[in-house]
Amino acid sequence: MSYPSQVRLVEVGPRDGLQNEKQPISVAAKVRLIDDLGATGLAHIEAGSFVSEKWVPQMAGSSEVFAALHRRPGVTYAALVPNLRGFEAALAAEVSEIAVFAAASEAFSRRNINCSIAASLKRFEPVLAAAEQHGIRVRGYVSCVLGCPYDGDIAPEQVAQVARELHAMGCYEVSLGDTIGVGTARATRRLIEVVGARVPRSQLAGHFHDTYGQALANIHASLIEGVTVFDASVAGLGGCPYAKGATGNVASEDVLYLLNGLGIETGIDLTLLCETGRRICAVLGRENGSRVSKALVARHGQDRAG
Repeated sequence: MSYPSQVRLVEVGPRDGLQNEKQPISVAAKVRLIDDLGATGLAHIEAGSFVSEKWVPQMAGSSEVFAALHRRPGVTYAALVPNLRGFEAALAAEVSEIAVFAAASEAFSRRNINCSIAASLKRFEPVLAAAEQHGIRVRGYVSCVLGCPYDGDIAPEQVAQVARELHAMGCYEVSLGDTIGVGTARATRRLIEVVGARVPRSQLAGHFHDTYGQALANIHASLIEGVTVFDASVAGLGGCPYAKGATGNVASEDVLYLLNGLGIETGIDLTLLCETGRRICAVLGRENGSRVSKALVARHGQDRAG
């Protein structure tokens, strides 16, 4: 069995991870987290989003966060944007790139962004045009690719159609999100087989939530299928609001441990990543969601990778 020699991790903790936290998080704490993540060797960090404060209060300070970052050469500092207004705010904040998001489920799209899939894609046309004009790359997200809390199972062909549309609009990469974490390895391989017929696998990424404990298995299945980019969240920050007790995002530390074990190069320091996860969990007053980090603490008394 062959694996890719290199994998790129997209760290989504500062955005997808923190946006569900109920307690206020200071700009300084967010900046420290992002700076710490950059120091680990992570080359792609989703640092915030420019959505309405009414809908996502935790992301209200994204402009201040981007202004205060100690930007490292070679590191992409990305932001999620929902529309042209959000893009303009992101542009003013000098983001490295933006991300747009659509759903593979009609019910999910209507309940979460109050419009159909087709209408959501239409909204992104001026965003993609503006991004091209300003030389800013755009990444696309597709949610509910392996299941929806409202529609149940989602056909891979339905995902492929949305992914193809985002790719055709100009997204250089499309991240396939198992939003409620119900996917299995077999379903994941089938998904990539179908979507990969519409969008080159070199331009696909995996975004797996660990609600049912299948995220690492799904990442391994994706590696076998030739996917080389994965989203993850330090310390497993984030949660799924649609499944009670869901653990949410797969922990970056756990993904890195898997990749290290397979001999796949990432350029990321596991020790520093574990320290970063431990630090932000202390700030949040929450348990570390990374099994690897907790195991290393139990074994060594501190977050060490060796």
